[in-house]
Amino acid sequence: QVQLVESGGGLVQVGGSLRLSCAASGRTFRTYTMGWFRQAPGKEREFVAAITWSGGSTATSDSVKGRFTISRDNAKSTMYLQMNSLKPEDTAVYYCAADSERTVIPDLEAPSYEYWGQGTQVTVSS
Repeated sequence: QVQLVESGGGLVQVGGSLRLSCAASGRTFRTYTMGWFRQAPGKEREFVAAITWSGGSTATSDSVKGRFTISRDNAKSTMYLQMNSLKPEDTAVYYCAADSERTVIPDLEAPSYEYWGQGTQVTVSS
């Protein structure tokens, strides 16, 4: 069992940056594949980025590629999402998620993730 708590969301202007954090409880964090998803009002939850347990492999969606970077610090049981060059269409609630399967390739599908945080709001104003 792992509990996830996101932080770092807020209001930012177009072109600005934010860094989201996802703090995990439990000593098994280092074995979990971790991911970021987001959900905008009236839209389905969508994949943003994911990282394998070792950090050796990452994946990002085409919509954020080159602007967002996912990383993790297993010693701190924390995952990050550095978001640069933010656009209005990035406005959403951002969720972190954990997949207990020790994959070598990050999972892109939400159903693969068993544990979810409560979400943090990111609003990009134009």
